[in-house]
Amino acid sequence: MTETRTTTTNDIKAGTPAERAAVEQFAMDYFPEVAPYVKIPSISVQGKGIDKTVAWLTQKFASIGARRVEAWDDQGGNPVVFAEFGGASDRTIMFYNHYDVQPPEPIEEWRTEPFAPTFQDDGTIRARGIADDKGELMSRITAMQFMYDHGGYPCHIKFVVEGEEEIGSIHFNDYVQAHQADLACDACVWEGGSINEQGHFTITGGVKGCVAFDMSVQTADVDMHSSMAAYVDNAAWRMVEALNSIRTPDGHIKVDGYYDHIEPISQSGRDAVAKMDFDAAGIRERTGMRTAFTTDDPKMASVTTPTMTINGIEAGYNGHGVKTVIPRYAKAKIDCRIVPGQDAHTVYHMIRQQLDRNGFKDVEMHFNLAEEAFRSDIDSPFFKEAEWVAKTVYGDDNVRVIPNSAGSGPEAQMDAAIHAPIVSVGCGYFGAGAHAPNESLRVHDYQWGTYFMMQLMRAVGAQQ
Repeated sequence: MTETRTTTTNDIKAGTPAERAAVEQFAMDYFPEVAPYVKIPSISVQGKGIDKTVAWLTQKFASIGARRVEAWDDQGGNPVVFAEFGGASDRTIMFYNHYDVQPPEPIEEWRTEPFAPTFQDDGTIRARGIADDKGELMSRITAMQFMYDHGGYPCHIKFVVEGEEEIGSIHFNDYVQAHQADLACDACVWEGGSINEQGHFTITGGVKGCVAFDMSVQTADVDMHSSMAAYVDNAAWRMVEALNSIRTPDGHIKVDGYYDHIEPISQSGRDAVAKMDFDAAGIRERTGMRTAFTTDDPKMASVTTPTMTINGIEAGYNGHGVKTVIPRYAKAKIDCRIVPGQDAHTVYHMIRQQLDRNGFKDVEMHFNLAEEAFRSDIDSPFFKEAEWVAKTVYGDDNVRVIPNSAGSGPEAQMDAAIHAPIVSVGCGYFGAGAHAPNESLRVHDYQWGTYFMMQLMRAVGAQQ
C-alpha cells in the first residue's frame, strides 16, 4: 500500500497561520468522515458494537495509507487494533487510544441521542465517547488525513487502540507483552489530555495506580431482632471496625509497610506541581462540598499521596421507615490509588495481612482490579518537545505540566514494554462530562487539538 501520496491541492507553507486555519477548517469538513466511529455503541462492559468498531478502524487506517493494519485477538478479550505508517523520518511516534465507551445510562438524562453526534449552539459536539476517548482518536486521524493529502507523513507512526480500557484493560498487558516488538517506538502519546478550567492546555506524564477490591463479613445466617444487640455481634459494626483498623479519619493508611517504597517526586516534578492550577472555590461550588479539604496542599496530594476510598457500603435495612434488625452481612467496595514505587498486588496483600493482624480474619477480601502507577521523566527530550509544541499552538502562558494524574490507566504496562517516554495530551476539556449523560467536546478544542497533533508529529520527524 502506498505510504505517501501527492497533494491534489495547492500546498500551504507548513507552520504558518494560513496552514493552521486550513487545518482547523479541514477538521470540520472531515468530521462527517469520522463521525460514524462515534455512532457505533462500542460498550465493552456489555459486549456491544465491538466487531463493528474494529472493522471501522481497520478500514479507516487502511484508507489513510497504513502499510500494516491488524486486529490482534490472540490474547483473548476484545481485539486490539494496530496500525503502522511509514514516513520521511525513521523516528517513530506511537499513539494509544481506546475504542470502548461507557454505557449511556441513564438515557432519560440525555438531551440528545447518545450515539448521534450533534453540534450544539454552545459550541460543543455531544455524544457518548466523544470526549472519552473517540474524539481524541478522531482528531489524530484527522491530522493524519490532512498530512496524507499534503505530501505524506513526517515520521514513522503507529497506533494501538484497545477495547477494554473502560473495564480495566484486563487483557491489555497480555497484548503488550505478546506484541512487544511491534510496539517499539521513540515516544508514545497517550489519550486523556485536556484543557483545564483556567483554559490551560495540560501535558501529563503519568498516572496513579489503582487497587480495587470488595470486603465482606458475615456474622450470622439471618438478620436478627435488634433487641439482641446487647449480646449479638453486628456485621455492619464489624465492617466499620475493620475499615477503621486500616485507615485513620485524616486519610493516613494504617497498613504496615504501605509507604515504605514510594519514589520521591523529582525537583522538576515539584516545580511543575507548584505551577499547576487548582480552583478550590470552583471545586466546592461544583460539588457542593460540606467539609474541608483533607490536606493543606491538595495539588501535591493529588500527584503524590496514596489514598484509600470507600466507593460504597451496604448492610441491613435501608428502606423507608424503621426496621429494627441486626445485619447478618456487610459489604464495602474499596479502591486504593497508589503512586510510583508501590506495587498494586503487594498493596493488596499488605491490606489482607493487616486485617489479619488486627483480628479481622473473618473479613473476606475479593480482588477486582490492579493497575500500576507510572510517572514519565518530564525532563526527557520528548516531553520537552511536546511542551514546546504546545506553547507554539496554545501560547507560552497557557500550558501546564502535570507529573502524573490522580486517575489510573495501563501506562505502566506500556512503559515496561517500550521503555520510551509517554506523554498524555489531547483535546478534551474540564466540563466534558466523560462517563456522564450529555458528554461533550468543544469544537475549537477539537480543531486546535488536530493542529497540535500534526505539529507534534512534525517535531518528532525533525529530531535527529
